[in-house]
Amino acid sequence: MKPGHGAGGELRRIVRINEEIKSVVATAFKINLMAMNAIFLAKRAGQNALGFGVLSNELRRFATDLQQQMTVLREMTYGSVAIVTGLLKQTQLNRVLERVRAEAVGEGRKLIDEFLLNHAEAMLRHQERIAALNRRLTQMIADTAQLVELGSVLARSAKIEAAYGGGFSSSLMQVSSDFEQTIGDIQHSLESLTKHQFQESTE
Repeated sequence: MKPGHGAGGELRRIVRINEEIKSVVATAFKINLMAMNAIFLAKRAGQNALGFGVLSNELRRFATDLQQQMTVLREMTYGSVAIVTGLLKQTQLNRVLERVRAEAVGEGRKLIDEFLLNHAEAMLRHQERIAALNRRLTQMIADTAQLVELGSVLARSAKIEAAYGGGFSSSLMQVSSDFEQTIGDIQHSLESLTKHQFQESTE
C-alpha cells in the first residue's frame, strides 16, 4: 500500500479481487466437469477422437492447476484482509490518541508522543507487509494469466481435433466450443482482477 492509499480503499480492493477469484474458481470447477464428460465422449468416439481425448485430459489437468492457483490467491487475499484490518484499527486508534494529545500537558503529553512514535513504526511495518503482499499478488495474477492462455490454446487445439471425430464430430465440436467460451470467461475475470490490482496498487 502506497502513501495516501487508505486502509479502507485497500479493503475495497481486496473485496473486488476476492469476488473475481470466486468467479474463476467456480468456472474452473465447471471446466473440470466438462473435461470429464469430454473424455467419456472421446472414448465413445474411439480411434477417431484419440487426439481429442488427450487434449480433454490436458484440459482437466489445466482446470485442477487453475483451482490450486486460485486457492493460493484466495489465501493471499485473506492474509491481506487480516493485515489491512489491523492497519485500519491502528489508524482509528491513532486518531483518538491525536485528540487526547491535543489536550494533554507535561509528562502525559510526553508519554503519548512516545506511544505515537512506536505506533507510527508499527503502522509502517503493516504498510510494508501489505506492499509485499501486493507484489506477490500481482506476480501470481500474471502467472495465472499465462496458465489460462495455455488453457485457451488447448481448447482451440481440441476444436481442430473435433473435426476428425467422424460421426461424433458435431458433438466434439460443441464440447470444444464450450471449452473455448468458458476459458474466455475466465480470461475476462482475470482481466478485471488485473485491472483492480493495478489501479489500486498504483494509486
